[in-house]
Amino acid sequence: MPGRRSVAPEERERPRVTRVLETALYVDDPSGVAEFYEHVLGLEVISRTDRLVAMHAGEGTVLLLFRRGATGEGAPTPGGRIPPHDGQGPAHFALAIRASELEAWRTRLAEAGVAVESEVEWSRGGTSLYFRDPQGHSVELATPGVWPVY
Repeated sequence: MPGRRSVAPEERERPRVTRVLETALYVDDPSGVAEFYEHVLGLEVISRTDRLVAMHAGEGTVLLLFRRGATGEGAPTPGGRIPPHDGQGPAHFALAIRASELEAWRTRLAEAGVAVESEVEWSRGGTSLYFRDPQGHSVELATPGVWPVY
């Protein structure tokens, strides 16, 4: 268009990531591990196949429990192809909790027979509770104040 100047790449607004949408764990028994997350943490199963259980992890996030070794070939879908992926060994992820519910979470974990492996009080004021799921993954429940962005 006449009179319109082109915008240099460094002047254009960059697209931004809004959040982590999915977190994937690789497990031997997706349905069995899903029971842990459902009964202990209150996550809701939103999809279940032999290869994977998808769980609503709050505020538009999803925890994917893939059968270990079942994703190495990728997967065709009606809309395209999911590339291959896999993982081994214990992974780590954190779930956000309200600071006002920290004590209730300590009680809930104890009642469910889940041992808190570690508790950390962060310099920004947040607290983290660490424990293991049935496959040995390190799960963290974290209150605000753990990171500058949370």
